[in-house]
Amino acid sequence: MNETLTLSTKDQFLAHFERLDFSFDADFSKEKRKKAKSFIDEMEFPTSKTEYWKYTRINKIIKGNYQVNFPENEIEIDLAVPSKNCIVLVNGYYNEALSWFDKQVGVTFSSLSQAKETEPILKDKFDSIARNEHEIFTAINTAYHQDGAFLHVEKNVKVEESFYVVNIVDDSNVLAHPRNFFYLESGSEANVVLKTISMSTSSSFTNMVSEIFVDANAFLELNKIQDEQEGDYQIANEQVRQLDDSRFKINTFTLNGALVRNNLNIELLGKNIETWLNGLYPLKGKQHVDNHTYVLHQEPNCVSHELYKGILDDQSTGVFNGKVFVYREAQKTNAYQSNANMVLTDNASAYSKPELEIYADDVKCSHGSVTGQLDEEAMFYLRSRGMSEKSSRAVLLNAFASDVVEHIGVEAVKTEIEAFIDRNYQSIK
Repeated sequence: MNETLTLSTKDQFLAHFERLDFSFDADFSKEKRKKAKSFIDEMEFPTSKTEYWKYTRINKIIKGNYQVNFPENEIEIDLAVPSKNCIVLVNGYYNEALSWFDKQVGVTFSSLSQAKETEPILKDKFDSIARNEHEIFTAINTAYHQDGAFLHVEKNVKVEESFYVVNIVDDSNVLAHPRNFFYLESGSEANVVLKTISMSTSSSFTNMVSEIFVDANAFLELNKIQDEQEGDYQIANEQVRQLDDSRFKINTFTLNGALVRNNLNIELLGKNIETWLNGLYPLKGKQHVDNHTYVLHQEPNCVSHELYKGILDDQSTGVFNGKVFVYREAQKTNAYQSNANMVLTDNASAYSKPELEIYADDVKCSHGSVTGQLDEEAMFYLRSRGMSEKSSRAVLLNAFASDVVEHIGVEAVKTEIEAFIDRNYQSIK
């Protein structure tokens, strides 16, 4: 009697990585990979019964037929990066030919694989705050990441020039696991632009993890631009740790992609910390974007402000679930969450769940959520002043998005996002 062995969905997904060779990796990283695999063995993929995934189905992601091979063909692409510093990854692998950066005193900017061989701080800090035991896609990235970007800014070094990290998918059915590590020592300042673009003609999947350390009195601005093809999937996990008097700002712009899930976890492990989380997701077609944020206040006198906005057209879906957790010791906390969605059709859907869990008694914490449609009175006013219906809608939607865009501190990024909004909404019928 012949027996047929049926692999589970998880085993079929993990089988994509059997051909990957990590024998070249640093010893400490090999140990991290091994430990992550043990976590994977104990976990399953989330389902609709998993509370934090209840609005997002991932069957199409985990059942895809992917390739994870090293990109063999040269690609020609105009990146239009207005900076002297740019790390490019193609299908998860570092591409030296497309990358460039200025050497600066007190700054190390390189591929992660290079840094593993030369940067001692990685032995202690790499994979020290990633949530491998709690999040299966993070564990998969730790176990199977190909390469990524490394940034280390030393004490009191302030850099005005942006550091660009561009992730490119250059083929169809690609499975990429980029891994980034950003570390700002005390008193330093920098800004990073993390951009994902795709040349795929069918579904590819990018599973990205970034570990971010912002030490005392340091400031980091991270602008994240997700602009893939309409059939592509992305899951991005950012784990951030801040110390006393530090400042961190992240602006997430999800412009394209079939399904995008952003998990943002921020630990405020000191006093007088400031954190800003902003997001804009202008969606169309059947796009699905799910933003999950978790901000942990552990010490007094810290501030966290969240502002996420969605513009939902056609049959698109926007999800926001933000949670602020305030420890008993975190007196004088000031935390604010806001999620607003503009729904342009009857077939678009918005799900919003801002949450507060507070154990301190001297705090200022609030949250708000609103979902609505275009203001008909404002439309009438603009039409009565001679504007076309299309132009009137564009004006109102630009105004709706503007208070997210104004948080961008990098002029080139602000120009890019404003151009996208103008181009996108001038075409609305």
